[in-house]
Amino acid sequence: MPKRFPAPLRRFVGAALFSLLPSLTMSADSLPTSPALRLFIGNYADAIQVADFDPATGGLSDGRPAAPLPKASFLAKSADGRHLYAVSETGAGGLHAFAIQPDGALAPLNSRPSEGSGPCDIALSPDGRLVAAANYGGGSVIAVRVEADGSLGEKVFFSQHTHSTDVFPGRQKKPHAHGITWSPDGRLLLVPDLGGDRVYLYARAGDTLSPNAPQPWIEVPAGSGPRHAQFSPDSRHLYIINELGNTVSVATYDASAATLPLVETVSTLPPEGFAGATKTAEIAVHPAGHTVYASNRGAETLAVFARDAATGRLTPQAYVPVPPNPRHFALSPDARWLLSASQDASVIAVYSVDPATGALTPAGSPFATPKPVCLRF
Repeated sequence: MPKRFPAPLRRFVGAALFSLLPSLTMSADSLPTSPALRLFIGNYADAIQVADFDPATGGLSDGRPAAPLPKASFLAKSADGRHLYAVSETGAGGLHAFAIQPDGALAPLNSRPSEGSGPCDIALSPDGRLVAAANYGGGSVIAVRVEADGSLGEKVFFSQHTHSTDVFPGRQKKPHAHGITWSPDGRLLLVPDLGGDRVYLYARAGDTLSPNAPQPWIEVPAGSGPRHAQFSPDSRHLYIINELGNTVSVATYDASAATLPLVETVSTLPPEGFAGATKTAEIAVHPAGHTVYASNRGAETLAVFARDAATGRLTPQAYVPVPPNPRHFALSPDARWLLSASQDASVIAVYSVDPATGALTPAGSPFATPKPVCLRF
């Protein structure tokens, strides 16, 4: 007859199998899914919003206030994911620091004046030691130290721009600092100024900044109205989105000389143009380096360009329709999705991204959220 285990051992084996039963009978619907990512949403409403993003499906859910702050338009997140920084785009202008809580809520750390009206962009230096902001109304740029606890420390730099071109009356009668970009090596702070048709270059030494002696600014074609800029992943090229000219200017970054000579300027509109009023907003480079995206407000499209990695030059590929006023857009951390923030429609539209070509395909229904203007994972 078969050998029987002793009673204590039989009881142990039976209990062990019983404990495994739930996992053995788990249905496919109850299997673990990819953890949700927090998406922080700057806007022209009364509070910074946060939503949960599913990287497997591209879906957004559970939009909710993260912290009360009027006109918290643009945001910056620390590399370690512990802190969020925001500008309050008010007349007085303010910079705000928050600690990110596990549920996505934002605990205020401190605030300080931006020392200029209408701050409209904010970014951390690559080492996280400085945070800089552009004051659109004031036409100035400020940088402050980041303390060990993530709070905003003392001011280390301020520059008041004075140059303007007045090519577009009402938009270029005075300087309008409009963007903040750090070079990937952290040596330069770049500030596009819409009113002056320049991208100012500031050299960093330690925690101090000063005009970049080899090249104090990049001059773009008159009337361009430079707004934002982004480096390519290989750090070889800079892409400048020009709001008033509906163009992208390309510059080559010579890190050893600390210079950025212009290569070309291309239209964000199709060859036949666009009959109505339109202006650009945001620019982004795919992490693989093969594609550059630029948004057109008025034409309501995302222009998709193929990028030549050797020369930096751009070739138009497509003009993808998006909901009105695509003020900002962002690629997901894995670059499988592109999210476009429509300020006027109060929605975020999601597009799947072809990893080989960068082509965009609409994915699902737009996600409702109040007046979004900036998206940060």
